[in-house]
Amino acid sequence: MGIFKTTTTVDALNKWSANTLAEQLGISFTVIGEDYLEATMPVDRRTHQPLGLLHGGASVALAETMGSVAATLCVDGTKQYCVGLEINANHIKSAREGFVTGVVKPVHVGRKTQVWEIRISNQIGELVCISRITMAVLDRQN
Repeated sequence: MGIFKTTTTVDALNKWSANTLAEQLGISFTVIGEDYLEATMPVDRRTHQPLGLLHGGASVALAETMGSVAATLCVDGTKQYCVGLEINANHIKSAREGFVTGVVKPVHVGRKTQVWEIRISNQIGELVCISRITMAVLDRQN
């Protein structure tokens, strides 16, 4: 049994992205593990900056999407929800084409905060970006 309290499928995660920034950027969840999620994002006209490189903001959007989804899966959605408090990213290597893959894993999953690390790599496994997001766990007002 993993850390996620909400049982879901990759298809369901991808349906959450309909009509969102994640859909516009082509972000697609590919794996749900016991304590991690994996997703891909194309490196193309949607995610390039003017020099034809992967835009750092696109990497951060992938990281925030992954961290937010992972955090949400760790709470009872009928009682709580998660929102981002802070995100940082270090851009390690550039990418021009193909796709990048992100893997999000927990650093801390608490009652009121969560911290997640997202490692984004290129197609040959080289680290492109490493990010950390802090999430607030809020109670729903029913």
